Amino acid sequence: MTDPKSLNDSWRATLRPFLDSRVIAMCFLGFSAGIPLLLIFSSLSLWLREAGVDRGAVTFFSWAALGYSFKFVWAPLIDRLPLPLLTRWLGRRRAWLLVAQLAIASAILLMAAIDPAQGGSSLTHMALAAVLLGFSAATQDIVIDAYRIEAAETSLQAMMSATYIAGYRVGMVVSGAGALYLAAALGSTAEHYVFAAWRWTYIAMAGTTLVGIATTLLIPEPVSGRLVTRRYGAWDYFRLVIVFAGAATAFVATFFLSGDGFAALQGSLGQGPLAGFLLESLHFLLAILTAGVTGWLLVRMGVVDQAMARETWVAPVLDFFDRYGTRTALLLLALIGLYRISDIVLGVISNVFYQDMGFTKNQIATAVKTFGVVVSIAGGLLGGLMATRFGVMRILMLGAILSAATNLIYVWLAWVGNDAAVLYLAVAADNLAAGLASAAFVAFLSSLTSVAFTAVQYAIFSSLMTLLPKVLGGYSGTMVEAIGYPAFFVFTTLIGVPVLLLVWLAGRHLQARPAP
Repeated sequence: MTDPKSLNDSWRATLRPFLDSRVIAMCFLGFSAGIPLLLIFSSLSLWLREAGVDRGAVTFFSWAALGYSFKFVWAPLIDRLPLPLLTRWLGRRRAWLLVAQLAIASAILLMAAIDPAQGGSSLTHMALAAVLLGFSAATQDIVIDAYRIEAAETSLQAMMSATYIAGYRVGMVVSGAGALYLAAALGSTAEHYVFAAWRWTYIAMAGTTLVGIATTLLIPEPVSGRLVTRRYGAWDYFRLVIVFAGAATAFVATFFLSGDGFAALQGSLGQGPLAGFLLESLHFLLAILTAGVTGWLLVRMGVVDQAMARETWVAPVLDFFDRYGTRTALLLLALIGLYRISDIVLGVISNVFYQDMGFTKNQIATAVKTFGVVVSIAGGLLGGLMATRFGVMRILMLGAILSAATNLIYVWLAWVGNDAAVLYLAVAADNLAAGLASAAFVAFLSSLTSVAFTAVQYAIFSSLMTLLPKVLGGYSGTMVEAIGYPAFFVFTTLIGVPVLLLVWLAGRHLQARPAP
């Protein structure tokens, strides 16, 4: 029989990391990371609609979020480039973090100064400010992820992830529901647009960045295990930026200039979700290939030192495959790319589903944006606690099981229709599972990175984590129209089943071949 005293001591030891200053700091950095996203999406969309902006023009602003999807492209620069004066004063991570946070505040203030109701150039200026916000926010994410991994040992990563996710959710509530409530309180409504209300709302949101800035100035610079094998001059770093700019320009130009051609090709092949998914994947791969070829040509032309380019972009990938071996590395990448597929694909259409079931916007906002966020925070903290207590791989498996299984509750909701009790049950189960799985998964990804290439490798992992699910989720509406909601939710459950096998195989491979 287990001794109650020893059991209490064991759990007390498990809970003690919550008092660690590094764990607490991640909550504030998570809050800072959670602020920008909804200021680009839902809050900005509502502002534009109240200002009378055409719905077609609103979609133009979705470009601002590209930084989140492709942050792995410039993450190598964050790992390598020193910042004049700031790096010497604050250290490598905190210097970049401060610059990103100041850029975020500046972008939000720029948006606050623009009235989209004036149309014309005002919309262009707003779009550029939103792009700056997206790019700066993605840069902040890169640095925070690298800081979290370097600041604490592996055993503490689950707790660090849990408090980061909790802070992130609170930040999203502030910039989402909080911004909307504030704009309404200041007098702007759908029937009576008031620019001053939105201006002061975004000024207030810029003020919230002080939380992250203060945290950056107070926390210590992490001790990195990275070995700098060779030092370069300022001109070498500038040439490296030129190569990055050339490759990024090639990617953007290819992606957008070829968009009409792929749209026409899809129209000729039909509107099926499979055809659309394959074409969109091909579209993305073409842009990536063009960017890669452009970067390679610039390096071959001598625009940048070849050894430096290899250390920056090639070495992080080779390091991952060298540490785990080709078979295990490919298995891990497959797990990373598929782990969140069940809940992300469902999440894309969840709000539309709620509306189709007859729930009002207020009911959805209360259930999803308030109750759901609280449950997800609890799930994240529980996931971090359990991962610390029982091990990351066990909770990773539990999260995968719950993420798939809880989707079946949506089948029930689709059958019963407008039933508030079942709605809250579905939202609670979904958010609890997502919070628990996210905390364990972030800790798992953190354990895979090498401190020699922290920012690059984690940026690749986090981008891969959402890439396939988001592309597939873009066709969720088409699938629902073809097979209906109940069958669709069964589908989202079934696509999560292979993930269980991947988690099991990854656990076996990592146990047999532990990472150094």
